[in-house]
Amino acid sequence: MIKVSVNGGACGFMTNIEVNAERRNANIKIITECPSLKPLSEELKTVNGYEECFGKIGDTSVFQIARQYCKHAACPVPTAIIKGAEAACGLALPRDIEIKITKED
Repeated sequence: MIKVSVNGGACGFMTNIEVNAERRNANIKIITECPSLKPLSEELKTVNGYEECFGKIGDTSVFQIARQYCKHAACPVPTAIIKGAEAACGLALPRDIEIKITKED
């Protein structure tokens, strides 16, 4: 099982994602504090890991479903779901991703 923890940033919502893979199929469990993403957690249960990981940005089923519920274009959760599926399906090593934002004057 792969576990992914996402701190949404300024919104303050935490999301935890668990992904188990059966070959190329990734079974997804999403536990989120975000009220907008709760319906996503109910709808998105299984994806084809290969199609998600090697699809174009915005064309994958994760992004298509997230588009219905996610209220913020910069939300990192859809990408985190795909990264979890990628690692669970053995298509990439389980490595952290990182985005740092600083303000300079």
